[in-house]
Amino acid sequence: MWERIKRLFRSIFGGIIDRAEDPELILQQVIRDMRDKIPQMNNNVAQVMATEKLIEKQVVQLEREVVDLDSKVKAAIKMGRDDIATNYISVMQEKQTSLTSAREQLEVAKRASQQALKFRDNYMLEMKKRQAEAMQLINENKRAKMQEEIASMMTSFQVGDSAGTFEDMRSKISEREARARAKMELASSSVDAQMQEIEKEAMNIQAQDQLLAYKRQMGLISDSTPGVSSESAVAPPERAKALE
Repeated sequence: MWERIKRLFRSIFGGIIDRAEDPELILQQVIRDMRDKIPQMNNNVAQVMATEKLIEKQVVQLEREVVDLDSKVKAAIKMGRDDIATNYISVMQEKQTSLTSAREQLEVAKRASQQALKFRDNYMLEMKKRQAEAMQLINENKRAKMQEEIASMMTSFQVGDSAGTFEDMRSKISEREARARAKMELASSSVDAQMQEIEKEAMNIQAQDQLLAYKRQMGLISDSTPGVSSESAVAPPERAKALE
């Protein structure tokens, strides 16, 4: 039972952690951590190199002291002061022993400085390599996110929904157009429209009669012209007034 509970909690919290982990943020944090180590590393290298310089100065100082004591020993011997020369020799021997030890320490310090610089340079190269790799992974992660968003949009987009909308609008427009045509046909076939047509035709007949009357008065046609009735030979209003 306890094992099942542990598996349950591990699955729940494991899923939460997996969803909360953002590769981009994690990689950026790794790069920041690597950069934060550079100042401390430079400080350590500087301390190693400072130790080398300090030992190097000690070596130079001891070499000068040995040379100076050697000169004093020779001067004391020339003066016949063997006792003083013996004291100088004892001090010089101690300085030579210290010089030998200092030279050994200097060699160790030089190797330590070289190793520290080499380690720092290798770390910088590795950091640049990791940084370039991180940027590549971040770009790949961004592309993956974009592809996921596009895929999600394509999945949620239903062609049938929009197609149905277009079909509904097409039906409504066709129906509206049909109603408009029916209204126009109904309007053109109504009684008022027919009366207007009759009145228009009557006015056309009257105009034709007036035209024939003018032609008779002008002698262009005779009363016996076929298709012309005597009733149509009505004088124009102006001509009738002139005859009166």
